[in-house]
Parts: sequence; structure tokens; C-alpha cells
Amino acid sequence: MNIVFMGTPEFAVPSLKRLVEFGHNVMLVITQPDKPKGRGKKMSFPPVKEYAIKHDIEVYQPLKLKNNEEAFEKIRGLNPELIVVAAYGKILPEEILKIPKFGCINVHASLLPKYRGAAPINWAVINGEKETGITIMYMEKGLDTGDILLQKSIPILEEDNAETIHDKLAALGGDVLIDAISMMSNGTLMSVKQDDSKATYAPMLEKSMGLINWGKDAIEIRNLIRGLRPWPGAYTYYNGSMLKIWSADVYHYFGDEKPGTIIDSDDTLIIKCGKEALKVIEIQGEGTKKMNVEDYLRGHLIKKGENLEGITI
Repeated sequence: MNIVFMGTPEFAVPSLKRLVEFGHNVMLVITQPDKPKGRGKKMSFPPVKEYAIKHDIEVYQPLKLKNNEEAFEKIRGLNPELIVVAAYGKILPEEILKIPKFGCINVHASLLPKYRGAAPINWAVINGEKETGITIMYMEKGLDTGDILLQKSIPILEEDNAETIHDKLAALGGDVLIDAISMMSNGTLMSVKQDDSKATYAPMLEKSMGLINWGKDAIEIRNLIRGLRPWPGAYTYYNGSMLKIWSADVYHYFGDEKPGTIIDSDDTLIIKCGKEALKVIEIQGEGTKKMNVEDYLRGHLIKKGENLEGITI
């Protein structure tokens, strides 16, 4: 098919890659503008742009799409049969949705109608879901409300976090996208309306979400840690200094200490929660790199019986 591809971050690259590998004619890649990155604030290409340049695909980076006649005319002039969107980062105006013969389809990282919105991977992990997946859907005016074309699920394993699920779903997204387009081409693809009564929302992440509430159950805190990795990360404070917790396990403990109390800090770090306790595995203090908790405790004194600061209600 003649396709216009719209995507920006690393998640979108496998979908674009699979389109190219399967011989589809990707006529244009539309992605977000370059942004400054790192301490030096050097301008950095979006991952999708990097891939497109390597494969001699034209790249277009409009600042906005709404009321952008230049963008509308550019896409209309190509007369694409299909527009494929994967984590582009902006809502598409109706003018674009109407252009392609076969419509606009989206590679969404959840089993819709659950987790519509900006951060479906993170919220699925935070909420302790046991599975997630990819949905290929038609795009319409609403936020992730279009008809479902194809879905495939994967389990969320105990050792998974948002980072590992991101990588699994990015790869899966490319495969399911190719299957959907093949079925679309041969007329076997059927659309199914979403059940809006089962819809849940996955809002954008904010840094403040990472502050650990030690009054919650250990399993909830562990899921928060898993779901906010790598950004914004879950954190607490000890003597006014931030401690970022990168991974942890639930520790079965039934003492009556106040939530946030440090139960053990000899060669491990165990913290009392509202229910049970949390055993920290990887930690990062201010001005240090991420490390195993045993290595951190060799050089940093954390006293048993003291309290970590944060929310404890």
C-alpha cells in the first residue's frame, strides 16, 4: 500500500520498520520537531526520523497539525491509501482523517477499551494488570474511541516493568500492524465497535506521581515502582535527601510499626508499608548512580527504626 506514517518515539520504530520490510511504499514520515536533549541541550532527532533518514524516506516535522493547511495539502498531494499512526503525540484533525482511501489506523499499546490515553503501558502495570496487548484501531475524533480492527495480548509477568512491557509491545505492534494491513488488503478484516461502558483512562504521567505513599499495601507500592520505570521513577526521602527506588519485592511482614519505618538496613533495606513490607532491590541516592541496595548500604548509613519521609496516609 501507499502509506503515510506518523510516529515519534522508540515505540513507533518497529511499526515503521515492519512496513518497510514488507515492501509497503512509505511515502512520507510525519514526526514531532527535533528537541534539545541531555545536559548540553544538543538538538536530537526523534527515533522515527533517524530510521526514516537511514531508509531514504522523506520526513516532515510540522509544529502543529490543527488548522495547518500546508500539512493537509502535503498529505492530500500524496494521495495515500492509508495513514498509520503509532505514538505520534498529537491528535489528528478531521481534515487528515478523511484523506486516505482506507482511513487512518492507530497502533495502540493496550487492549482497548481499557487504558485509552497517553500512558496505557504505565497504568496497566501500576494497576497490577496481568495482561496487556496491542490494539489496531480506526481513528476518529474521540480519544482512542475508534472501532477495533485487530488485537493481540501478552501477559504482564511478575518481573516485568513499564520499560520491559514497552519493548515487548513495540515489537508486537509492528507484527500486528502488518497482519491487519494484510487482512485489510484481502478484505478479511472486520471492525468491532468498542464497549464504552468498559473504557478506562490512562492519563499522562507527572513527576509528582512517583512520591511513595508508605500507607499503601506493599503490592501497590511495588506496582507503582514497576509502572513508573524508567520515568518519572518512584521515590521517597531519608533525612531530606531523595532516594529513588528502581525495583523491589513484597516482603511478608506483620509488625505494627508506622508505615515508612525502616525494619532492616544491615545488608538489605526493608520498609514497613500499610500492609506487609517492601524489600528494596535497586536504589539510587542523590548524586549517585543506580545500584544494588547492598552496594548502596556499604557507603550510606540508613538507620533501622527511623522513618522514610513522604506520604504515609
